[in-house]
Amino acid sequence: MNLDLLLNDPTPWRDTASIAPPTGLSTGFPELDALLPNGGWPRGAVTELLVPQEGVGALQLLLPALAKISQQRRWIAWVAPPYVPYAPALAAAGVDLSRVLLIHPRVGGDGLATVERSLRSGTCGAVLAWPMAGDGPALRRLQLAAAEGDAWGVLFRPEQFAGQSSPIGLRLQIARRPTGVDVSLLKQRGGRDTGPVSFSMDRLLQQQATQKYLS
Repeated sequence: MNLDLLLNDPTPWRDTASIAPPTGLSTGFPELDALLPNGGWPRGAVTELLVPQEGVGALQLLLPALAKISQQRRWIAWVAPPYVPYAPALAAAGVDLSRVLLIHPRVGGDGLATVERSLRSGTCGAVLAWPMAGDGPALRRLQLAAAEGDAWGVLFRPEQFAGQSSPIGLRLQIARRPTGVDVSLLKQRGGRDTGPVSFSMDRLLQQQATQKYLS
């Protein structure tokens, strides 16, 4: 598939004339919705997930929302994922695999520029990315791009960035426990640190199975 064609395809979601404030997309977990501003993941904005390592369970928290986005026939773009997404697990969670788009920037290329373009395109409902760098101005451009494209951006970043300032409006720290994960709210617009909210792996997997039948 031609990436330029996909990202430049006119869609009814693209509207650069006006940018609406972020609204909440339910996470599928009532306790997490209660923790987040606007009652869910912010549309038209970027979320930063700070993780100790890959595979801690952060992606499971996103799957119910990604399933809903895929059913709306918008692309879910994965930019430079550390591993190839496991298709059977995505399908089991209700994600329409025909709406999953893998993007691998060229070696030496600017991965954040690819994320920005995908967010701004208007064809992507969600853009997941794994940037290892990014200063304040670059991250602010991502925020603006998400608002312009009415997209939900998710940045997976190492937990050592938790102590650094960031212009991203919503920052969550994910900690692994022997039987699940803890989610702490490090930053929200107009708010303060909150949490953690704990999830067992059984709870996460149960929600994925439920989402499959609701999609």
